[in-house]
Order: sequence, then C-alpha cells, then structure tokens
Amino acid sequence: MYHVVAATTNPAKIKAIQLAFDDTYGAGQCHIEPVDVASGVSLQPIGNAETRTGARQRVTQARQTRPDADFWVGVEAGIEDNMTFAWITVENPHIRGESRSASLMLPEAVLQGIHAGRELGSEMATITGNADIKRQGGAIAIFTNGRLSRTSVYHQALMLALAPFLNPIYQHPQPR
Repeated sequence: MYHVVAATTNPAKIKAIQLAFDDTYGAGQCHIEPVDVASGVSLQPIGNAETRTGARQRVTQARQTRPDADFWVGVEAGIEDNMTFAWITVENPHIRGESRSASLMLPEAVLQGIHAGRELGSEMATITGNADIKRQGGAIAIFTNGRLSRTSVYHQALMLALAPFLNPIYQHPQPR
C-alpha cells in the first residue's frame, strides 16, 4: 500500500487526491494522510507563479513532516486575471509531476473583494451564506450550478500530474 501525504486538510482537495490515486493505482492501494502545512505564499495567491510556488512549497513542507511517505501532493488554488485555478504538484522520492487545473471566470462582484485583499473563499462564504464553502464544492460548484466542483476539477489535474509516474518515457527521456 502506498503512503500518500496530502499537504492539506481541506476535504474537497483530499477527496480529489483519493480519487486520482484510486484511479491510478487501484482502490484501496493508497492511504491518504492529510497534514496541515504552510504554503509559504499569501492566503489568496495571485498569479500563476505565486500559485505554483505555493503547491511546490506545500510538497516541500509535507516531505519534511513525513519523509518516509511514498508520495507527497500539494494543491494550491489561486487567482490570475479574472480566473480561479489551481496548481498541483506530486512528488515521490525520484520524480515530480505537475499540472494546472482548468480555470473558472469569476464575476466582477467577487473580483472586487479579491482586489480589496480578501480571499475567494471568504467572498464565496459571503455570497452563499456558507462559511465552509471552500471545503466543499467551492466557487466552481456555485457558478456551474453543481455540474462541477473543486473535487472534480482538481481530480482531472491530479490525473495529469500523475502521468510521469505512469509512463516510463518521463523516467527515461529519449535522446534527441
């Protein structure tokens, strides 16, 4: 059984990690252990670079916390222009896989709060009256009327980030 350390305690992110590892290695083949680690970036990362840095730093912190694991996974959500998205970083002792999720355009009313320095989760809690929305379906579920969720969008990006662990070409590059 693989020991997978999820560098988050967010249930929506943990569920996506569990689903992706089940799809990749088989149901029941991975134990997901959530750990609460710092991203080292702002609470609401702005831009591609800061968001990717947050995912990578979560993995670094998780590796230091649980160095004996088989995999470490970081999921960091951010804002770029008028979109929300996430970076995924997956590492084992030898390889790193990364992917960026699909993006969701945010309405101007939400962006005004973000530009004022508030976090997307806080803005969504105000709109929905649900203080725990970011630990559930998030803005994605609200604005797609439940057709997609944080979990479903992150699941796809996690599957893409796991590609280097599945295909040997990533481990043994071909000469050019």
